[in-house]
Amino acid sequence: MSGASRSGGSSKGGRGVRITAQMKIDNVVRQYPETVGVFSRYGVGCLGCSAAEYDDIAYGARAHGLNLEQLLRELNETVTVRH
Repeated sequence: MSGASRSGGSSKGGRGVRITAQMKIDNVVRQYPETVGVFSRYGVGCLGCSAAEYDDIAYGARAHGLNLEQLLRELNETVTVRH
């Protein structure tokens, strides 16, 4: 479970679901409601505001001073458990 994310998460071989940095926060939350807990845990509380419609995960992580790679990993792990 920890061999696939090194330091260049550019391997396009996700099994089914793959949340990427370019996805809009709002779209991810709508498609995968189970990700709300992950976003909340990281302090991304803008889930209900209009910024979530336009901001992608990369921008949100940067704006909140978060580690993008770690956030994506947790989001994908959360969704993978469900699928």
